[in-house]
Amino acid sequence: MATISGGLFVLSGTGLPLSSADRHHPRIMSQPEISLVIPAYNEAARLPPNLDELFEFLDGFGHEAEVLIVDDGSTDGTAALVREPARALANEVNHGKGYAVRQGMLEARGAIRVFMDVDLAVPPRFLHDLIERIHEGNDIVIGSRHIAGAEVNAGEKQYRRTMGVIFNKLVRMFAVGGISDTQCGFKGFTADAAELLFNRQKLDGFAFDVELLYMARRLGLQVLEMPVEWNDSESTKIRPLVDSAIMFKDILRVRWLHFGEKWER
Repeated sequence: MATISGGLFVLSGTGLPLSSADRHHPRIMSQPEISLVIPAYNEAARLPPNLDELFEFLDGFGHEAEVLIVDDGSTDGTAALVREPARALANEVNHGKGYAVRQGMLEARGAIRVFMDVDLAVPPRFLHDLIERIHEGNDIVIGSRHIAGAEVNAGEKQYRRTMGVIFNKLVRMFAVGGISDTQCGFKGFTADAAELLFNRQKLDGFAFDVELLYMARRLGLQVLEMPVEWNDSESTKIRPLVDSAIMFKDILRVRWLHFGEKWER
């Protein structure tokens, strides 16, 4: 049986980051094998049933895990719905998905740290494949919907497919080549890679994935794409016109934001 240890590392129900004293408490000395970081913004409807599904999977997972839900300024009571063994990190205002993921990944303590979407668009069972590929020597393993073996279940709107195609072309032109799917919300990192990347990350919006992969390349980290199953959700926080413009601007900013940086591990 897996030990879902997210709720064991803080005073019950605080939802606050660990203090320096907390980190050295005897109850929290062990490092979980894997941390699952889930950003959430106004997810009161989807969070409870999806947490049930995730906890059911983790009961037979076979790896010690912690679950961190980063509530990024929700106004619908999302944070109050996070229950043990998960732990909530709550922001008073909305900063963006990139900010929330960075916050969770730097708060996490797992030897492997994974961020995934609250809708569980990639089923949790793919965590087994991700862990195996990390253990094969990869620093970063990213889910992909666009390589051989991937399965995308119907439901994705045409405008989102079009946005995805255009976005990937722009990414390859201006930031990161050779990656077929930078935006899949299922990515795993070794603890060392997570600390290296998320401490350098500057973008707070949806294009943060591109920035992470750009930095990974510059740092010489081993990145592997892994085929996944993707179950499209009708509910999305993306605003097609507004967010497309912001993401395009951020792609162009990635190189400039890190201009002159020394790429040393």
